[in-house]
Amino acid sequence: MKFAAIVIAAATVASAGSAVAAERVSDMEYLKASRCKGLATTLTGVVDTSSIDAYLKAARSARSPAVFERAETEFERAKREARSEDRKARLTAELTGPCSTYLGAPADIAKR
Repeated sequence: MKFAAIVIAAATVASAGSAVAAERVSDMEYLKASRCKGLATTLTGVVDTSSIDAYLKAARSARSPAVFERAETEFERAKREARSEDRKARLTAELTGPCSTYLGAPADIAKR
């Protein structure tokens, strides 16, 4: 009986550890979210970026200074690209497509 309890406890701890590992945001995802924030702030002006801000804040832990610098570069580059009239259609599609993960519900984005 004790052996079964130990096995169950070990399995629970192992699954909890894997859940935390699964929730860790990769550096690449962090950079994508930063790019999406740049697009959201420049393209529409009405998209609420608070959900991206919260995502980036939660994902900040254990990032190296190089990743923060690169994220700022991606943010600024996305803002620059979004100012170009000939790229707006493609970047709007990016904002409503892959970036919707960081913005919240897709229905909310479509209304904006």
